[in-house]
Amino acid sequence: MTTLQVLPVRTPRERSLFLTFPYQIFRGDTLWVPPLLPDLRERIDPAKGVFFRRGSEAEFFIAWRDGQMVGTICAAEDKEMNGWRGEKECLFGFFHFVKDYAVMEALLAEARRWAQKRGLETLAGPFNLDYEDSYGILVEGRDRPPALLCGHSPLYYQEFVERYGFETLRGDNIAFALDISTDSPAILDLERMAERVKARGRFTVRGGDMAHWEDELERVYVLLNQALAHLDGFRPWPREDVFTSMGPFRKIADPELILFAMEGDKVVGWLPGLPNLNEAFCHANGLRYPWDYLKLAWSMRRKYECLVVKSVLVPPEHWGSGVVILLFDEMIKRALARGYRWIDASLTSADNPRTPALGERMGAKIYKRYRTYKIKV
Repeated sequence: MTTLQVLPVRTPRERSLFLTFPYQIFRGDTLWVPPLLPDLRERIDPAKGVFFRRGSEAEFFIAWRDGQMVGTICAAEDKEMNGWRGEKECLFGFFHFVKDYAVMEALLAEARRWAQKRGLETLAGPFNLDYEDSYGILVEGRDRPPALLCGHSPLYYQEFVERYGFETLRGDNIAFALDISTDSPAILDLERMAERVKARGRFTVRGGDMAHWEDELERVYVLLNQALAHLDGFRPWPREDVFTSMGPFRKIADPELILFAMEGDKVVGWLPGLPNLNEAFCHANGLRYPWDYLKLAWSMRRKYECLVVKSVLVPPEHWGSGVVILLFDEMIKRALARGYRWIDASLTSADNPRTPALGERMGAKIYKRYRTYKIKV
């Protein structure tokens, strides 16, 4: 008789099994880029993970069938976010399962029980204790691997989740690809518009000042909360979160691709570009074994083809001023000079009133689409 159980993770060995279970799901899938396990271990550690710093809590579960692992899930409450929004939401994530609907049902039933015990009313996700890294389920775009901070999932995940009764949490999150290897009409048009903006003499563009890193982060922190305040459901970013999330990129960022738009001495726009580290991570096996560190070190010496742009920040009073045009034109020129062939712009919400239209205007194409879900518990 087959026995299916969902049990909490309790021991270090079980935590390791929990994090490495996706290797079973994605075996043979050339589009999957294994996340770095040392980073994930820290993320799920209540003593180290950023998610836990404000009193939030989470629990991790493994589905077992006849002694074999068949699925994983995390249930979590972001208490600060719930308090700020006045909601009772339970997040779920690290959501992986074999192609068996009963396994997925059992995992979700456990997450719902966890939520009910805490008086929570809605299950939302998948979010892996992080609102920016590899969230959602891939619903479109399986012609190339994901870029940095984007995820991957099997086709049946979407089918099973929607069959279960989940509704979409918000507009789909989309990734754009912009080919800069040729002078397309859209890019030439962008260049002409940028020249007109430059001719007015109002704005200039500079690279990042890594010698004054803390000061630059403070400028980004202020701009971030100004530029995104108009979005529905926006929660002001805590300074600590901004500084912590930017920290890992200090060593890999090319300061000439971290662009600030200036109006005199005032920062009025920010556009950061990073090498698509997934081009190296795809060879590193998630740093699962000691020799994988050597593979990663070797792979990171390679020339990257893709530049990743994760955010463009311009406060509302400068919309329509030409700042965004100036930033993207400069980014394309600098990226080309460094040998990049295309730019990934991800992720932006399909509900965003400006960014998708801007991407299409520049000739960028949607190449991946991710979806997050919600359901009453």
